[in-house]
Amino acid sequence: MSASARRNGPPLWQPWLALGLFAFLLHFVWELLQTPFYAQMGGARHWAAVLRCTRATGGDVLITWGAYAVAAAWGHSRLWLVSPRRRAGLVVFLLAGLAVTVALEWLNVFVWRNWAYSLEMPVVLGFGLAPILQWLLVPPFTLWLTRRHLGWLSEEIR
Repeated sequence: MSASARRNGPPLWQPWLALGLFAFLLHFVWELLQTPFYAQMGGARHWAAVLRCTRATGGDVLITWGAYAVAAAWGHSRLWLVSPRRRAGLVVFLLAGLAVTVALEWLNVFVWRNWAYSLEMPVVLGFGLAPILQWLLVPPFTLWLTRRHLGWLSEEIR
């Protein structure tokens, strides 16, 4: 990218595009790996399971974008991720995403009964440990990859 383009700042679709792409790739892998923890997935046909994991990954990307938007609103900048004061944004991002994850897990398991845990799923306070760990492990790595991808911005903001 040219120096003049960098001076004008990033295009409006960043960091959203990078964040969405990295979130999709990482969450999709997680969704596939956690299939043994869900009752419906054990006997599912291959493509049915892949489709279900793809839909779940789409939801994960929406949660990621939503949590990032909450952190951006809180920090008054969509570029909080490359700011020197990004730690507060990270805490807001993780708490927002975790709250949505727990709420959706509760609704889908206990209210709507869209899915059920298999006997292999470790449970904490009635919630599956895999989706909670997913939000605590995958999104920070997603943010790290996005920040590295947008590395030239950190130089400008300093």
